[in-house]
Amino acid sequence: IGAKVTLSESGQLQLIDDEGKEHKIKKDASLKPMHPTSVNGVDDMIRLGDLNEAGLLRNLLIRHKEGIIYTYTGSILVAVNPYQLLPIYTPEQVQLYTDRRLGELPPHVFAIADSCFFNMRRNRKDQCCIISGESGAGKTESTKLILQFLAAVSGQRSWIEQQILEANPILEAFGNAKTVRNDNSSRFGKYIDIHFSKGGTIEGARVEQYLLEKSRVCRQAQEERNYHIFYYMLMGMPAEQKKILSLGSAVEYNYLFMGECTSCEGRDDIKEYAHFRSAMKILTFTENDSWEIHKLLAAILHLGNVNFEATVSNNLEGCDIPSSNNFNMASKLLEVDTKALDVSLTQRSFMTTREIVSKPLTSEQAVDGRDAFVKAIYGRLFIWIVEKINSAIYKPPSEDSNDIRRSIGLLDIFGFENFKHNSFEQLCINFANEQLQQFFVKHVFKLEQEEYSRENIVWTHIDYSDNQRTLDVLAIKSLNVLSLIDEESHFPKGTDTTLLNKLNQMHGKSNIYIPPKNSHDTMFGIQHFAGPVYYDSKGFLEKNRDALSLDLIQLVETSTNKLLKNIFHNDLKYGRSFFLLLKKCNHFAVISSPYLVRSKTFLLMIQLFDRELCMRQLRYSGMMETIRIRKAGYPIRHTFQEFLDRYRVLLNSANVFSAEDDWEIGKTKVFLKDFHDTMLELKRDKALNEKALVIQKVLRGYKHRKQFLKQRSAAVVVQKYWRGHKGRKLFRVQLGFARLQATVRSRQIARQYELERRATLLLQTQIHGYLARKEWKRKRDAAILLQAHIRGLNARRAVDKMKRDVQAAEQSEIITDQEMVDNIFGFLPSLVGGQEGQAPAGFEDLERKRSVLEEVDLDDAPMMEELPEEDYDDLDEYSFSKFASMYFQGAATPTHIRQRLRQPLLYHEDENDVLASLTVWWIILRFMGDLPEPKPQQAPRGRSAFADRSLQKDPEDDAGVAKPPTVQTISEEEEIMIAEGPTLDRPLTSLEKLHIIVGYAIVRRDLRDEIYCQICKQLQENGNRSSFFRGWVLLSLCLGIFPPTERFIKYLQSFIRLGPVGYAPYCAERLRRTVANGVRGEPPSWLELQATKNKKPMAISVTLMDGRTINLPVDSASTSKEVCQMLSQKVKLQDTFGFSLYVALYDKVWSLGSGHEHVMDAISQCEQEVKRKGGKEQHAPWRLYFRKEIFTPWHDCSQDSVSTDLIYRQVIRGLKYGEYQCEREEDVAELAAKHFFVQYGSDSSMENTESVVQDCVNSTLLESKSEAKWIQMVNTAHLQGPYINSKAKAAEVKAEVVDFARQKWPLFFSRFFEVVRHSGPSLPKNKFIVAINWTGITFLDERERKLLELSYPMVTGVNTMRYSSFGQSVCLLTLKGDFTLNAVMAADIVDVVALFLAGLTERSQYAVALQEINRQDDPTFLSFKKGELILLVKDDDFSPSGGWLKGQNERTGQKGAVPTDAILILPTLTKPTNEVLVSIFTVFNIVSNITVTWMISKNVAPERLWANSREPIRQPLLKRLLVVVFPLPISCAPILKYMGDYPTRQIQNPLELTDQIFGPATQNEALRDEIYCQIMKQMTSNNIRYSMEQGWQLLWLCCGLFPPSNSLLKHIQRFLETRRRETLASDCLHRLQGALRTEPRKLPPHHVEVDAVQHNSIQIFHKIHFPNDTGEIFEVATNTKVRDLVRMIATKLGLISEDGFSIFVKTPDKVLSLSEADYFFDSLRQITDWTRTTKMAKDGPVNMSYSVFFMRKLWFNVIPGRDLEADRIFHFPQELPKYLRGYHRCTKEDMVQLGALLFRVKMNNDKTQFVMIPKMLKELVPNDQLKAMSADDWKKNIVATYNKQAGMTVEEAIVGFLKVIFKWPTFGCAFFEVKQTSEPSFPDIVRIAISRQGVTIMHPKTKDVLATYPLNKIANWCSGSTYFHMTVGNLVKGNKILCETSLGYKMDDLLTSYANMYLNETRAQRPRNRRFN
Repeated sequence: IGAKVTLSESGQLQLIDDEGKEHKIKKDASLKPMHPTSVNGVDDMIRLGDLNEAGLLRNLLIRHKEGIIYTYTGSILVAVNPYQLLPIYTPEQVQLYTDRRLGELPPHVFAIADSCFFNMRRNRKDQCCIISGESGAGKTESTKLILQFLAAVSGQRSWIEQQILEANPILEAFGNAKTVRNDNSSRFGKYIDIHFSKGGTIEGARVEQYLLEKSRVCRQAQEERNYHIFYYMLMGMPAEQKKILSLGSAVEYNYLFMGECTSCEGRDDIKEYAHFRSAMKILTFTENDSWEIHKLLAAILHLGNVNFEATVSNNLEGCDIPSSNNFNMASKLLEVDTKALDVSLTQRSFMTTREIVSKPLTSEQAVDGRDAFVKAIYGRLFIWIVEKINSAIYKPPSEDSNDIRRSIGLLDIFGFENFKHNSFEQLCINFANEQLQQFFVKHVFKLEQEEYSRENIVWTHIDYSDNQRTLDVLAIKSLNVLSLIDEESHFPKGTDTTLLNKLNQMHGKSNIYIPPKNSHDTMFGIQHFAGPVYYDSKGFLEKNRDALSLDLIQLVETSTNKLLKNIFHNDLKYGRSFFLLLKKCNHFAVISSPYLVRSKTFLLMIQLFDRELCMRQLRYSGMMETIRIRKAGYPIRHTFQEFLDRYRVLLNSANVFSAEDDWEIGKTKVFLKDFHDTMLELKRDKALNEKALVIQKVLRGYKHRKQFLKQRSAAVVVQKYWRGHKGRKLFRVQLGFARLQATVRSRQIARQYELERRATLLLQTQIHGYLARKEWKRKRDAAILLQAHIRGLNARRAVDKMKRDVQAAEQSEIITDQEMVDNIFGFLPSLVGGQEGQAPAGFEDLERKRSVLEEVDLDDAPMMEELPEEDYDDLDEYSFSKFASMYFQGAATPTHIRQRLRQPLLYHEDENDVLASLTVWWIILRFMGDLPEPKPQQAPRGRSAFADRSLQKDPEDDAGVAKPPTVQTISEEEEIMIAEGPTLDRPLTSLEKLHIIVGYAIVRRDLRDEIYCQICKQLQENGNRSSFFRGWVLLSLCLGIFPPTERFIKYLQSFIRLGPVGYAPYCAERLRRTVANGVRGEPPSWLELQATKNKKPMAISVTLMDGRTINLPVDSASTSKEVCQMLSQKVKLQDTFGFSLYVALYDKVWSLGSGHEHVMDAISQCEQEVKRKGGKEQHAPWRLYFRKEIFTPWHDCSQDSVSTDLIYRQVIRGLKYGEYQCEREEDVAELAAKHFFVQYGSDSSMENTESVVQDCVNSTLLESKSEAKWIQMVNTAHLQGPYINSKAKAAEVKAEVVDFARQKWPLFFSRFFEVVRHSGPSLPKNKFIVAINWTGITFLDERERKLLELSYPMVTGVNTMRYSSFGQSVCLLTLKGDFTLNAVMAADIVDVVALFLAGLTERSQYAVALQEINRQDDPTFLSFKKGELILLVKDDDFSPSGGWLKGQNERTGQKGAVPTDAILILPTLTKPTNEVLVSIFTVFNIVSNITVTWMISKNVAPERLWANSREPIRQPLLKRLLVVVFPLPISCAPILKYMGDYPTRQIQNPLELTDQIFGPATQNEALRDEIYCQIMKQMTSNNIRYSMEQGWQLLWLCCGLFPPSNSLLKHIQRFLETRRRETLASDCLHRLQGALRTEPRKLPPHHVEVDAVQHNSIQIFHKIHFPNDTGEIFEVATNTKVRDLVRMIATKLGLISEDGFSIFVKTPDKVLSLSEADYFFDSLRQITDWTRTTKMAKDGPVNMSYSVFFMRKLWFNVIPGRDLEADRIFHFPQELPKYLRGYHRCTKEDMVQLGALLFRVKMNNDKTQFVMIPKMLKELVPNDQLKAMSADDWKKNIVATYNKQAGMTVEEAIVGFLKVIFKWPTFGCAFFEVKQTSEPSFPDIVRIAISRQGVTIMHPKTKDVLATYPLNKIANWCSGSTYFHMTVGNLVKGNKILCETSLGYKMDDLLTSYANMYLNETRAQRPRNRRFN
């Protein structure tokens, strides 16, 4: 004991010892001066100077007096149980000890837990914390504290953490009891293995239990209790349930009152029962599970009250069970038969050799049997509960080898026990403690000293107490105590006495075993490490056997209680299970890094320090030796590699350790002291901080330097411009002075000069005047005489001229404008005909049947292809005068003149154009009357050169399709004769002049602008009315023939709009139409001249083959396509292809097609042809017909009945007039019979037959065979035909006729083109006709003999080529060779052939393999050989856009995916012939090396790994991944499927594929480079556009998710930079740079991102909703975090601050808040995926819908009126529902005032709505207060208050509402109504309000506050699926609250947010010393 010297006298000392007692003793050797370290104590006993028992004991005593219960011994924590609750386990303490080094703060159990956690993460090794000590030392509480700390530092507040914590109340309820030493003694051992993820979060746990003290269920010592659960149940269970179980108080039950103690001071059994029930719910125990457990517990209590009466029967002792309520209730609860239970308890059955024999039991034996049964039930029930707990908290390890899970094990073993009466249980417990002590000795002493020797460390051996000999006697050596007990248990005749004899015999001489004092004594002793313990051997064997009788086991099998049968299912031996679990726990401790917590026990009295007990525990724990070895040893050991890896940063540091420091270097390790480790860690942290500062300094320097250079560069630019500005300004000032001086001087000189000049002039004037007057006078006299005569003559002439002018003016005023136009068109007859006279040959029948279908109003008829109205607003700047000033040559003016030009108005390079321009000018002047006509000359013989020459179009003219040769044109070669030669130097009619002007414009493109400029020039400022109107007529005619160039069109439009009334809109429309349809090929027809005269559209008649005639409006620019479209609309024709417009004249018929041929050109040609034949051109008998010209190869008559009928009529007409001829007469008869059926049905009269013969049979046939025979043949064919008796319809028969004609006469349904062979295979002739029809392409000579036939499979391609010498040419690629054909209509040839090839290819079912593919290993692919025929299967299995088709090998019959580039699809609808297949194979075999670009084969050469491939890779591209075993994600199959490079049988959701591609890479960094490489590989040498587009989408997504490694970065940047032309390349580069600056995404892309990039949008927009039912669209980038989006929204809305606002996602069943630190799309993805998974598990696949809201989450710093926008959008709409639901407590005055304000918000100042107040009270008054007053009273009060608020706006009313509720304490609270089961004093349903102040529990009806918990008092909280749990106060004895609610997740999130806000405020006040991992 220590003492303080108060008085020192000679030879005597006066002392006061540590207990306060005074002593006077003499000075002697027994007194030893106290070391200074022992005076006030130390927190680490290694630092004690007094290394003796007294020093250790006094150190603990001093700290105990100061209330400090924890003391270190190195890394071992010594804890002294104070038996009272100390305030050192608060959440503040948890925060204080988190992330701190051991020894940095005072000793604490939290420091050990934190060290375990930190070292687990740092060293990546499992940890183990062993808690040992005697019973009552506080081991269980230490275990719970460590669990609480680990759950807190895990930081997740997850439900699994709470489940692990809540396992303790259940285990304590069933496994803890009050003992003499401890009120909560653990009567079982447990090992809790807590599993952590790689990030340090708790993933799960597993509890291993062993050696439950089952005997306590049946008997307890004095002052001890049974297990807590029985007392909990009896005190806390509701009376109704107790009544059902027939339970009373604890004193009524033998099993509970045996120790005569039913209560425990300091424990509230009612409250503990509530906590127990809460824990059961948290750990997923159902109500049924709980009830079944209570039934078994009640059954145990009732069985304990069953009595046994001794009886004697047949000289055998037995017993009976008296009838009692307890026995009946026990059998009822166990659900067994009462008699069976009676027999099982009173008899025992034995198995003999032949039969089962029953033996009655004595009452003592029956009691033992009953107790064994009860213990078995309880023990197995405990095991079942532990397994149930494990099923809730244990998560099986992942199969992924990369998902490494670490664990911390907590070994809470029973304390060493030594009672007055010790039995088998105490032997097992103490044996376990011996094992633990040996582990401690081995770890601390043996292994440590062995390691020093092994590493050659100089070391002085330290002696220690080793308990190995005790373990040898108990369990290790042969015939040890436990093996003898086990062996004797197996002998049927073995007894406790025989066991004791064997023990004495085998171990009697050992100094460990203490034999009994005499032969009658049943006590033997064992010398344990903590002292000797004496055990009573009575009952040893029975307890070790722990076996139930066969009767009881059979009884359990008959029970209907499922839980009872379940717990007896696995019957384990008691002792065996204990030893197995003990061995397992020992193994855990050995393989883990151990931490020790040695607890010390004092007497069960607060503040009483039992020195003797404490000293004994210090001795047997080896504390002295521990301190010595810890002090002298080196507890910190690192291998060289570990030391280098961790402290590499200190390599350049000087003086890390001094030479005097005690540290050693062994063979393989560095040995350090604890303070060395601390010093190294501090220096490492400092070095890392310095390095971090250097990095920050450099980066900041770079940033600021870059910014400075940028600013300096900008400043230099500003300075440069500023100095320049100042210099120029100064120069201007200086220049001004110089100019001023020069001006003054010049003025002075000028003034002097002016004076001298005036004087000189004055002198000269006088002289000259004198001389001039003299000469003038002489001449004047002579001139007067001459003037008199001349003036007389002139006067007489002027009078004559005036008379003539007056007469001419009088005549000209009589002529009107219309008459002037009529004079211009005087050559036209009064009516222009056309379509007159005799019908063309072969069409006379149609002429007879002509009927008009519909008359058309030509004034209102719209033309085809009308363009939108031109926008003339900007034409003011395009004046003709401006054009003339820019482009006219020389001095040419833009105004009217009456003379010949010397040069053209515009510049022309071609001399012929120059000459032609001058000629046209001459003709225009003559046409307009500005020049007189030349005098008539003698015309040359024959026709004029102008009329006889042919003139071809300019080969460079691209104004549309080419025209066939004209009948009468002008020759370009004879232009020299069109100059001012004899041809034009004669009088010409207006029509001839018009043809000359238009002819030049058609022929020469470069003259068109010249002609328009000349006309416009003559119209500008033209005062001659006749000339002016003639010019506009000429302009309108030209506008219908040829368009101007782009250069002049705007100026011409501007000029036209200023024209005279009537001509301006007419000319503008003609110009628009001509520009749209191109230049004409012929001069205007007479029909056009008539229309131009009237300024109205023309009407033409088109005859259909059924005899109908349709009038159509046309103009000069109308094309055959427009006319065909109008006709199709008129007759409702749908299948329009192949129908063409035909023109007929006399015996000639030719097709205009349905393209860009001008209809008026054809009519003009007809008129010229009539004129050539000497007729009158204005009455040309031309006709227009609408006929089928060509069929498509896939023609289907059923698609359009109108089309079929028109073709049918055409075929019947063709038969009649010999256009279509049959080789066989029978065919004619069959066709006539079908016509018979169509016309007359089943009627077969001869009159009808004769009519049919007249309609169908050609006259030639009628002449060769009489008409009567034809009538007979047709009638017979009709009667024998299949149609009379069938139900066939006329439409079907028509279709048969059309199909017959299509098959029979393909050449007659063809398009013909004249061509000249330029190159290609030789043919008999080079000039021939190409006929294109549905069967193929045929080359014909002029006699229609076939030169070559080509089916479409033989045509491999067609395109146009341009030759300047001829125009366009056709390049026709065929299997016979490649032809180059020159043709006028080359474009039409290409269009038709390309259309047929594309249509056939699309519909074809046949293809030829271009290469061999052998993929027998993959059934998805089709294997085939080169040249084989592949049958294409048309279904939706594969997407053709992805480059895949489904095919069937004709040879093998197998089906599979076929790549489109490996086959050639044949353009045919029928199976190709062998000839075609052989030709294809031959041709493509020659070029196979060029055409084959892809191959899948096992035996081919290795493919290029960096290039595109359609075969999934077999291993990763990156070598570093080959050494790591990764799951499937390394396969690029999902990438191939997304890009369309791999066939998929069904269209996969793109999101599923992106998940497969990017999901593993977001979780595993090593895969990211691999994903980049695979995507770039597929985009390299990829010629498939669709695949490339999909690849760019993947790369775009990838660049936004995560960056590549530094080694790959430059290659990716280069890849993107070299492809900047691609749409997404630059944005990929931008996203890549952004990904390098931010942390990677955690989840794959959200579907919004995938949808955006698939729609080629690089901007992603998302709608955000607000509480006031509004919303806005915001742009959200891939790397936008939630906090960024919050800031963006707050800025856009103009909020003062974004603090407290958050983003919420509303799903169909939840509203979740997003974490500010997460990426927006990651959070969104996580929530929607979780919800989808949950819903899918319940309802199957579902479509997830969600909405994103922006709302206030945390209500702090909210002052109404400060931020009006926030009040309007958020505060008011969020607080109003809370008020109306009645969550606040408020007065009537407040409610009336708020009601008036709300009425104003809704109705503003509309007082007429007062009558609606009673109906809208629910929107004005809280729901629970509606009945506080009548509706009329509410109305009266609200109206009165409303009137007092007159003049208030809606915004002011909103602020006023908020200001009122702002005063209430519940303002801003979030309310939750929950069901609580933890606090008996609270109602079942309570209302919880969460705010900045903390958590408030309120009564839902009275709104009284039941409890308030500030945030800093809430120790822990979490939520489960339907629960919310909260711990308030101390972690050890805190108040636990469990709530049942589906909104627990919201409460958890809200409380966490407020707590984080609170912690951020407190953390900012103190710096933290952070560790570096």
